[in-house]
Amino acid sequence: MTTVHTGVQAAACADSRRTFLKNTAAALATVAYPAINFAQTTAPAERRFAPLPGNWRTFEVTTRVDIAKPQGSTRVWLPVPSVNSDWQKSLESSYASNGKARLEDDDTYGARMLYVEFAEGEAQPYVELTSRIQTQNRAQDWTRQMATSESAADLKYWTQPTSLLPTDGIVRKTAQEATRGASTDAEKARKLYDWIVDNTFRDPKVRGCGEGDIKTMLETGNLGGKCADLNALFVGLCRSVGIPARDVYGLRVAPSAFGYRELGGNSASLKGAQHCRAEVFLKGYGWVGMDPADVAKVMRQETPEWIKSPQSALVAPVYKNLFGGWEGNWMAYNVAHDVALPHSAGPRLGFFMYPAAETAAGRLDSYAPDAFKYQISAREITA
Repeated sequence: MTTVHTGVQAAACADSRRTFLKNTAAALATVAYPAINFAQTTAPAERRFAPLPGNWRTFEVTTRVDIAKPQGSTRVWLPVPSVNSDWQKSLESSYASNGKARLEDDDTYGARMLYVEFAEGEAQPYVELTSRIQTQNRAQDWTRQMATSESAADLKYWTQPTSLLPTDGIVRKTAQEATRGASTDAEKARKLYDWIVDNTFRDPKVRGCGEGDIKTMLETGNLGGKCADLNALFVGLCRSVGIPARDVYGLRVAPSAFGYRELGGNSASLKGAQHCRAEVFLKGYGWVGMDPADVAKVMRQETPEWIKSPQSALVAPVYKNLFGGWEGNWMAYNVAHDVALPHSAGPRLGFFMYPAAETAAGRLDSYAPDAFKYQISAREITA
């Protein structure tokens, strides 16, 4: 067994496509939202959800993979946190394995990953990766605007289509209809966020986080899905009307401080805790966090009864504050689409937030951690 320790410096990539640029989110005691009037209620059932930045939290996240049935040449790829921003610091990573392991990046977005190759005779291939990150809550201050440094070329890049996010045809038509009457990008983003909440729904039967095939969703009229479907649809709609937008793929690492069961993870066992969020770039504000998919999740799964209105006492604070922010009990891996795994003979991945592996029999099912034999856990460091 060999153990290797490597410092990960995720902010070192010079190409802005391969970095995660700093956003302009600012902490205030209150957050105001333009042109939105949320009903107030004093009902006892009203809940609080108001993440505000200020306190950084440190986590160690460990992923362990064991290949139960190796066949021929066996390879494993693990996502490594590679985001540095006002709300996350990706620090060092270390790993241990009985295979040959090294850190690599994808060739387009700079998504960091640990690649491990095992000898054909290895009977029990394994790898364990531990990454240390810091996170904090995120909340947009809509009362303040500031200059942003993103170049026109960079912003244009985040309006381009991907294999799963076309920006023409039914996608553009849907976005144009949804944003009718809006003049600014902020107004358009608001309308598209509301369109997702009003017209899509969380489907618990969808495997993993979904596939993110937004054209098929719109063409079939089946608008149920999970975060990689609903937030991908939000991002695709934004891009189709010229708003720079991107998915941010990651993992919930701790329970929600606000008591929402569906908005947190069990740190001891993070199986199924993968979650993607979204960001849009708005003039005067920079990159702004959004998560309409989590609104849909609370509506569908927080209680046994399917809540149909985002104005309900339980949902309203989530609906309000996930337009412009999110809770820091989650870490980001990357913002990558159409990921070509280095040294893989298989197809590109639509996104990369799950462990991936291949044997001579083909690619293993990343959505089946029990059969695949991988475990993820997190430990908060308070000292």
